[in-house]
Amino acid sequence: MTQGPIRTDFDQYMFPTYAPAPFIPVKGKGSVIVDQQGKEYIDFAGGIAVNALGHANEKLKKALTDQADSLWHVGNGYTNEPVLKLAKKLVESTFADKVFFCNSGAEANEAALKLARKYAHDHYGAAKNEIVAFTNSFHGRTLFTVSAGGQPKYSQDFAPLPGGIKHVAFNDIEAAKAVIGANTCAVIVEPVQGEGGVVAANSEFLQSLRDLCDQHDALLIFDEVQTGVGRTGHLYAYMHYSVQPDVLSSAKALGGGFPIGAVLTTDKYASTLSVGAHGTTFGGNPLAAAVANAVLKEINQPVFLQGVRDRHDLFVTRLNEINEKFGLFKEIRGLGLLIGCELTPEHSGQAKLISNLAAQQGLIFLIAGPDVIRFAPALNIPVKDIETGLARFTAAIEIYLKKE
Repeated sequence: MTQGPIRTDFDQYMFPTYAPAPFIPVKGKGSVIVDQQGKEYIDFAGGIAVNALGHANEKLKKALTDQADSLWHVGNGYTNEPVLKLAKKLVESTFADKVFFCNSGAEANEAALKLARKYAHDHYGAAKNEIVAFTNSFHGRTLFTVSAGGQPKYSQDFAPLPGGIKHVAFNDIEAAKAVIGANTCAVIVEPVQGEGGVVAANSEFLQSLRDLCDQHDALLIFDEVQTGVGRTGHLYAYMHYSVQPDVLSSAKALGGGFPIGAVLTTDKYASTLSVGAHGTTFGGNPLAAAVANAVLKEINQPVFLQGVRDRHDLFVTRLNEINEKFGLFKEIRGLGLLIGCELTPEHSGQAKLISNLAAQQGLIFLIAGPDVIRFAPALNIPVKDIETGLARFTAAIEIYLKKE
């Protein structure tokens, strides 16, 4: 295979914002990617829960190329057919009445938080501006969303940060009750904290947040950037919990690899962002909307979503078998195909090393902090690829333990 740009070109020409792997993927099909040297890897990372239908999915390719032959971009002084079709699909499939489109999860959460502040300002006055979020949460990298995220390591170097944001312990009902009050305009929560360690919310916790928001006239925002579009075995995770938010942010899997984000809400709140109140140049782009329509058509089917839940069961069964042999994990947790394996204290801080060893064996996956291995593969990953990937995972663990 002909080698193009090499890894050292990253150091020479790009911001040092990332620390990419030494190999460069050049091709992918389904749940397998190939690097410049022709080495194959099973993909359990899914582009950070983005490639919901795998690499080079034929139906997504067709949707993109068909749209590319017609209309690419017009800006939001106009609308277009693909985005209207997509909005209709999302409304008909969820609690929402209206949708706002943008380009990423951070932008979706930014818009959701701005909506909440403006709604409270318009209806209750300027004092009702406080946002409640949770420790170890992650909501994006804009200054507003990184401040709402409950991980100071991502925000502390960018002060002064936007104010009026309080953080309390995740899954702690009493802590939430202590801070949600008359001046709270919004509570933002991930049904499953992804970057925070793949920790699922308790049903009672989310219901309590719903009740507290109702009591104090605050908006309940579900950040479903990572949990949305089939990731948990439901179209959106709120459906698993049977707790309805006022506002929901979506991105990642919505485009199946093409950048798109969305904010879903009801008529009551959507009217807050009237003409000129918010905007984005690329949001609602016809190319992105066409691909997202194809993604939803594939994923939003009972048989497909059941397949996600079945794959979850297979993963957990095999991971428990691996753990019985090696005793490496304190806990295996998550919903659908968002799965976290927390290392025992004896192996604290070693998630990245295990990830590197797995890549040598031909498997890529994510980490969620130094102690959690995170799997977020394609939702349609073939069973044979799951088995092959976990065999390579086992081989990596064996090498890791020998190095200990």
